[in-house]
Amino acid sequence: MDKKDIIQYADMLRKYLYQQGMTDFWATLLNTIVVAIIGIIIVFILDYITRNVIVQLFKAFSNKTKTTYDDFLVKSNFPRFVAHLAPWFLIWYLIPIILNDYPKTEKFSLMIAKILLVILSVYIFRSILRTTKNYLRESNEKFNDKPLESYQQVLMIFAWGGAIFLIVNLISGFSIESLASLGAASAVLLLIFRDTILGFVASIQVSVNDIVRIGDWITFSKFGADGYVTEINLATVRVQNFDNTYTTIPTYSLIADSFQNWRGMQESDGRRIKRSLFIKQNSVKFLSPEEIEKLEKIELIKPYLDHRERDVKRYNTAHNVNKELLINGRNQTNLGVFRKYADAFINENPAINKELFLMVRHLAPTDRGIPIEIFCFSHDKRWENYEHIQADIFDHLIAAIPYFGLELFEIPSGKDFEGLKG
Repeated sequence: MDKKDIIQYADMLRKYLYQQGMTDFWATLLNTIVVAIIGIIIVFILDYITRNVIVQLFKAFSNKTKTTYDDFLVKSNFPRFVAHLAPWFLIWYLIPIILNDYPKTEKFSLMIAKILLVILSVYIFRSILRTTKNYLRESNEKFNDKPLESYQQVLMIFAWGGAIFLIVNLISGFSIESLASLGAASAVLLLIFRDTILGFVASIQVSVNDIVRIGDWITFSKFGADGYVTEINLATVRVQNFDNTYTTIPTYSLIADSFQNWRGMQESDGRRIKRSLFIKQNSVKFLSPEEIEKLEKIELIKPYLDHRERDVKRYNTAHNVNKELLINGRNQTNLGVFRKYADAFINENPAINKELFLMVRHLAPTDRGIPIEIFCFSHDKRWENYEHIQADIFDHLIAAIPYFGLELFEIPSGKDFEGLKG
C-alpha cells in the first residue's frame, strides 16, 4: 500500500461528513484532528514497544558478551534513545498524510520533526561519550586519575554548538557558511562560554603537565580546600575536605593561582615532620661536673657524654685552662646535650624512616626564645597515624626538657600575672 492509498483511507471521514451536509472546512478540520489523534496513539504504542524490545535485546546481548562496553551502553540509556528513532520515522512518514490539506502546517511540523531528530542525535552521542568514559575508567586503571569528564564536556559543547547552528538554520534558513554571521556567533559563544573555554584550556594544561590527578590530596587556601580531589571536569574541580565537606574550585584557578599538592609526599617513602620547640634563652647554661654526672644516668646520651667529657678534659688539661669559671676553655651546655638527646631519641624511634633526611637543628634566636627544630620523616604517611607519631615525639621531648635544666617559652597567662601581684 503506497502513500496515496493511505491518504485516501485517511480522507474517508471527511467525505462522509461532507455528504452529511457539513461544510468542507469543518469536515476537513475534524478529519485531520481525528487522524492526528489516531496517529499519535500509534506513535506512542510503537515507541513503548520498540523501547522495551530494544532495551531487553541489549540487556540480553550484553549478558552474553565478554566485553563490558555494551553493559555501559545499557547503563547510559543508549538503547532507550535509539529506540526513539523508530517512532520518529513513523512521525516523519505520517505528517504529510495527516496534514495533506494544510501545507503550511505540514511544513512547520516537518521542521519540528527535524529539530527533534537533531536533539535526539545529540542525546545518542552523549550516551556514547558517557559509555566510553565509564568503560575506560573501569577497564584501565591508568585512566582513573585523568580528567575524562573535561574531554566529554568539550565534545558535548561542540555537539550542542553544531546542533544549535542546525536548528537555527532549520528555523530561519540562516547560512552557516556566512563568515560575518559566524564571527558574530563566535563572539556570542565566547561571551557565554568564557568560563567553559578557560576551563577547557586549563584542563588540557592540567592533564598534559600532570598538575593534578583524581585522588591527589591538595590544599588550596584561597578556596578553603584541603582534601582529596574526587572529580575534575571542564568548569570545576571537586575536593572532598578532611571533614567530609566538599569544595568546588574553578579549573582555571589551578593554572592561575598557587596551591599545594601532596602527591609527592604520598608517593615518597615518608611524610615530613618539621616542628620546633622554643627554649627560654635565660635557661641555657654551662654544665657543671655534678650536673654532667647526673645527666649520665640518661641511657640514650651516656655514651655521648662519656666521649665528649673525655675530649673536653683532654683539651682543657693540654691548654692549662683555669676552670674556676666554667666559661673558660671547652664546656658542655644543657641545650647542646638536649639537642643530642633529641637526635638520639628520634634515631631510636622505629616509626621514623632513617633512610631519609633526619636532623635536630638550632635556629636563630627569636623574641619567643631559641627554636630547636625537629626535621625527619615518618614511615607511615596516613594522616591519623602521622599525627600520632608526631605527637608522641613532642610529648616526650616536652616532658624531657626539665631534666636538662631548660624551660619552654610560653606567653604569660592570667594566672602568671596574678602570681606577680601576689
